Amino acid sequence: MSDDAEAPGFARDGNRLALHGALTTERIGDLWNPLLKAARGVAVVDLSRVSALDTSGAALVLAAGGEAARLEGAGQGVSAVLERARDALAAPRPRPAARRLPFVASLGAWTVGHGRTLRDGLGFLGEALVLSLAVLRHPRRLRLNDLLRHVDEAGLRAFPLTILLGTLIGVILAFQSSASLSAFGAQSYIPAMVGVIMARELGPLIAAVILAGRTGSAYAAELGTMTVNEEVDALRVMGVEPVAMLVLPRLIAGMLVMPVLTLVMNLSGFVGMGIIMNMLGYSVPLVTSQLQQWVTLGTLGGGLLKAAVFGLVIAGIGCRAGLSAGRGPRAVGDAATAAVVGGIVATVLLDGIFAVLFFRMSW
Repeated sequence: MSDDAEAPGFARDGNRLALHGALTTERIGDLWNPLLKAARGVAVVDLSRVSALDTSGAALVLAAGGEAARLEGAGQGVSAVLERARDALAAPRPRPAARRLPFVASLGAWTVGHGRTLRDGLGFLGEALVLSLAVLRHPRRLRLNDLLRHVDEAGLRAFPLTILLGTLIGVILAFQSSASLSAFGAQSYIPAMVGVIMARELGPLIAAVILAGRTGSAYAAELGTMTVNEEVDALRVMGVEPVAMLVLPRLIAGMLVMPVLTLVMNLSGFVGMGIIMNMLGYSVPLVTSQLQQWVTLGTLGGGLLKAAVFGLVIAGIGCRAGLSAGRGPRAVGDAATAAVVGGIVATVLLDGIFAVLFFRMSW
């Protein structure tokens, strides 16, 4: 082997193997296999002449020494690199990637997973219902301060956004419908059309989207953080039911604020529509008379009923997503995303069910 101080090499003398030079990644490629062959059966590996060592060189030294050989003569820097490499090799190996299942097996796993999710969701709803009935019997179990705080956060603080969106939607609907109805000379019916659409469909639907984006995600993030920090588990250990303390006030707040947000959305939409009608030359008495004639109490009440159901479902989905959050840095973000997506999807599905029910009831 080479006698150059920087060139890596080795020499074996009986049961003793002496290494020298710089055992670095760039230099040990050709040395790896010959050194491992020469190191078989050695009892001592002498490192006193090793001038440089990196992680690749440390792996080679540890492989050459095996479990039986003793390492001697290493300097302070070489010893530190060897120690770090030894700890890294002793650490648990990462879990191998999951093997991809065949189509039928993956379909079965998907079905079982979603079935368990549905089962857990139904159990959560049942527990919330039982606790709600218990609170009706014992109202003192409901934390009034928490309820008022959630009503303020979900309702009052959402008024500016609701007013802005409602006004813009009213303006957009009036503009778009006037372009079509002007061809038939029916622009005077714009208030009736916009009023019915806002009161029955768009008012509850847009308010539900606002609630899901603001409040549903906030519920999931807050409860998810408590779950990750094991605060929910601590409540259970202390004998406090998390659903009664954390979920029930949020459910009631969501159900109470949604009709109010829907009314604010409707009124804002009427105002925006009225501005456009005034620009088109129609008087305020005409707009208000059209609204009074077409926006009946049944139409308004049906929209508010839908809004209350939407609020209850969105709050429940947000709380469920937070309490079922996993562990790790992504848990809270995943819970908030699941709350928003689940709340919007559930709102659209419920809106379709209500549309069918109202259509059947109208007959």
